Amino acid sequence: MTHPLNRTLLLLDIEKFSDRDDVEQTYLRRMLYDVVERVLQSAGIDQTLHLRADRGDGVLVMIDANASLPLLLRVLLTEAPAQLREVNRMASSAAQIRLRAVVATGFVTVDAVDGWVGSDLNHACRLLDADVLRAALREGSSDIALCVSESVHAGIVRHDHTGIPADAFHPITVRSKNGPLKAWLHGPVPTAAGTAPPAQDAAPARRQDPAPADGGGAVEFHGTNSGVVAGQINGPMIQGGVINGGVTFNGAPGDRR
Repeated sequence: MTHPLNRTLLLLDIEKFSDRDDVEQTYLRRMLYDVVERVLQSAGIDQTLHLRADRGDGVLVMIDANASLPLLLRVLLTEAPAQLREVNRMASSAAQIRLRAVVATGFVTVDAVDGWVGSDLNHACRLLDADVLRAALREGSSDIALCVSESVHAGIVRHDHTGIPADAFHPITVRSKNGPLKAWLHGPVPTAAGTAPPAQDAAPARRQDPAPADGGGAVEFHGTNSGVVAGQINGPMIQGGVINGGVTFNGAPGDRR
């Protein structure tokens, strides 16, 4: 194993790829790689600055950390949608290509058989497969839906660089088998978003007071229409403001008790 290297990760995946026949899939893969090549060239990322891994219906690109991340994001937000529109204008309905995209940063190791290993890469893959990103592409008007990791948002997006409007990104939380993942979605969060619900504080446990050793009696209260509560105490044990023994409330509906 080599040492982990700090890299920018670009992940792209074709929508509804498995719904197409073999001829259509071949065409879509060719279009995908054309788009990837144009994006990298426009972002100034040449062959010496990146590695690619094929996913069949998508591609992973590991980019040298010295390449400009703001420029890559700017290209993905402006030029990539324009390229996809141009491709789809001339394509049949069966050959339309729409993409989910994730940009993340983190440490990745390339092993002896050219495999890529790293928790940051795993997290990026889970963002790419998230229901919320799928829904954003399905409900949106653009042919590409982009999500960025927390680290990319903190380091680049939130600073509102030219062509990367910070207010166009919205926080999301994605469910994963390793727990919730926070990320930022470009564009509105879809109504069908499969985001993780916010954690709810557990309700405090009810105090269970032990029954008095000498056996408490019953406390009976009767409500009235005037809101006055009257009653009688039949021998319960009262200590420190706590009543030990049975308590019964009787009253008409609507009474305050």
